[in-house]
Amino acid sequence: MCPSHTRANVTELATNLATFVAELSNDDVPDSAHRLAERAILDTIGVTLAGTSTAAADAAFGTCDATGGTTTVLGRDETCPLHDAVFANATAGHALDFDDVALAVMDGHPSVPMVAPMLAIGERENVSGKELLTAYVAGFETQWHVSRPISPDHYESGWHATSTIGVFGAAAAAASLLDLSPERTAHSLNVAASMPAGLKRNFGSTTKPLHAGQAARSGTTAALLAAEGATADPAAIDGRRGFFDLYRGEGDGDDGTRVEPGSKWAILEDGIDVKRYPCCYYTHAAIHAAVDLASAHDIEPDEIDGVRVVASQGAADALHHDDPDTGLEAKFSMPYLIAHAVVHRDVSLAAFDADCLENRTVQTVRERVSLEVDKDRPYDSNAARVEITTRDGDHYERLQKRPPGTHEDPLSIEELHEKFRMCADRAVADVDARAALADLDSLRSVTDVSELLSRF
Repeated sequence: MCPSHTRANVTELATNLATFVAELSNDDVPDSAHRLAERAILDTIGVTLAGTSTAAADAAFGTCDATGGTTTVLGRDETCPLHDAVFANATAGHALDFDDVALAVMDGHPSVPMVAPMLAIGERENVSGKELLTAYVAGFETQWHVSRPISPDHYESGWHATSTIGVFGAAAAAASLLDLSPERTAHSLNVAASMPAGLKRNFGSTTKPLHAGQAARSGTTAALLAAEGATADPAAIDGRRGFFDLYRGEGDGDDGTRVEPGSKWAILEDGIDVKRYPCCYYTHAAIHAAVDLASAHDIEPDEIDGVRVVASQGAADALHHDDPDTGLEAKFSMPYLIAHAVVHRDVSLAAFDADCLENRTVQTVRERVSLEVDKDRPYDSNAARVEITTRDGDHYERLQKRPPGTHEDPLSIEELHEKFRMCADRAVADVDARAALADLDSLRSVTDVSELLSRF
């Protein structure tokens, strides 16, 4: 987007997005987009169930009023007031860093800030599965349109896009389910423009998943306030000293070209990447390459002299825990994750348990892993080159351009189901995983979301 003093028609974005969101119907959304949304919701509910057993989820739930309210908290026996349940569910959904990502929103996590408010409002309003899917698409497209003018400078500046961009997706999805008018939906988005927050500096702590919780809760609040008549400046997003001006960073964003909402489907063109590993997405290509190299050449840990990982500056900025002390820090440690991948030929949820962190063999290999930046690679590239050198002088390397599970090469339905079952097994309360999967696989056929939530 052009600098503020040369921009024309800068107050149209919220109005155009609001019209798109308010008028979007089930029939407008391509079937393939509905299916992607269906997979995303299935995956997000799964990782939320697993996240209920984490310290971050316990902290979030501990702030909720579990003595009142009827909104479902996934994976727990208690119900809470709507805003509390949204906060708890979204925090749990991001607690393991196992939720999906999208380059379309600065490699942020598009689903987790939206799914929690969608389920809560869907339960209250007795919406259908199709309406839920349409709301998801509306929220995803909104995130793309809001992130585009300030990407990647916003993320480079230190903002956590899952929270700062996710709040707009949450507001749009909630407005869609509340069936707000275009005018009220515009107010939802502009109210949300006063709420973005979340710092990358807090990656590796329990605060990072709280970013998703606050984005979900704030977006829900924005929509409910607008429904009650609250107003906001129509230029709060793209006007002078609005969201774009304040959150852009050092650059000017894109060239100012407008893409009308609905003229393309970002969910189909840019897609959603489902995580194969429960850790920072910038590590996934390197993990995959390291596992393949170690397996293909039968490399044993005691044979390794050194491992060199070459990745983007974005990876280096996000991964600042070379010698992690906790499971949360380990999720943002390239040396630890590559060492664990080489030793165990995988990185699963168990990789972040205390006994795995203290494994002597893994620690020995970790000390031999280095991360270097390829300055010619785009800032937000997820590609990685892994080079393993053995004590005998053998040298093996692999360039992995994309992580597994991308939009172009998605996880199979069997892999998606296996991930869901693995996650459901970690929920605080018992979950009927088989029945839940049957409902989630055919979400378009569910007539009342509250019936779906009875599975959890």
